[in-house]
Amino acid sequence: MSTEDDFFKKFVPVYEKLLDYGFILNENSYIYNKLFKNNEFRAEISITSDGQISGTVFDLANDEEYIPLKLKYSEGSFVGEVRTEYENILTEIRDNCFVEKYFLTPQANRLAELIFKSYNDKPAFMWDSYPTFGVFKNPKNNKWYGLIMNIDFSKIDKPKKGEVEVINIKLDTKEIENLLKQKGFYPAWHMNKKYWITITLNETLSDEEIMKYVEKSHQFTLSKKKK
Repeated sequence: MSTEDDFFKKFVPVYEKLLDYGFILNENSYIYNKLFKNNEFRAEISITSDGQISGTVFDLANDEEYIPLKLKYSEGSFVGEVRTEYENILTEIRDNCFVEKYFLTPQANRLAELIFKSYNDKPAFMWDSYPTFGVFKNPKNNKWYGLIMNIDFSKIDKPKKGEVEVINIKLDTKEIENLLKQKGFYPAWHMNKKYWITITLNETLSDEEIMKYVEKSHQFTLSKKKK
């Protein structure tokens, strides 16, 4: 695994933020250059439109790639200093231009970001046997309002096969009855089907539409005022 893969393995880029940070779009890649270590070295970071990340450090004394940085067993104080400064550059890019990657599909990760923006909630991964199942709950009372899972499609739609990510949310019973007639909605998998519904996260529905139902589900976690 490369240094870049290690730094960004749990993160996905926000492309608008890349441009704001100083990346330049060149065909299908976003390119960022930065001088460091007293302008003796240049880091070039490339991020493709599908999220592939690579990086190269050039020694400006001869304008060639600084190979010792990528040698696994390369040691020495000078190499260590170059490596540390380069990793600091990667850290700053990650902190400013990326969001944490929790799930397998782009839509599930986008939804997690929207939920965080709305409620400041991150998914809780509660089961060792299901490490990719993330629960969203109100931290004030621990009530659930969402559960993202990756399951075999056949569990909710028998003719279909293959892995799909879904979210279970809580809605009014009458609304559930109406939604089940629409594409992308299924009886809640592994939860009370009277109060919960499953929505596929495979781009069948837009992020905005799904968030409307997440917001309704979140309303169920709010404490009701006593009359």
